[in-house]
Amino acid sequence: MEMDVRDKEKRVNIWLTHAESQDPELMESLKAIYKEYKAKKYLVAVFASGTEDLQGLTRELLRYNRVRLRELEDKKQKAHDCAR
Repeated sequence: MEMDVRDKEKRVNIWLTHAESQDPELMESLKAIYKEYKAKKYLVAVFASGTEDLQGLTRELLRYNRVRLRELEDKKQKAHDCAR
């Protein structure tokens, strides 16, 4: 578990591995942290790692974004050509 306290933003970021997020004792121990920082009016955000293939999913997302950007550029060009 990694905890990043950002006093200027009144925010606490907690990073958990997938195994940590599945640990009932650890999850229970977070309640004390929530309570402590709630009293200080901080926002506590917990981020847990997943089980999917991050590299593969990121590659697919980038590929999709490139295709989508090309489609939007083509559509914009066609609209520009029709306006002439």
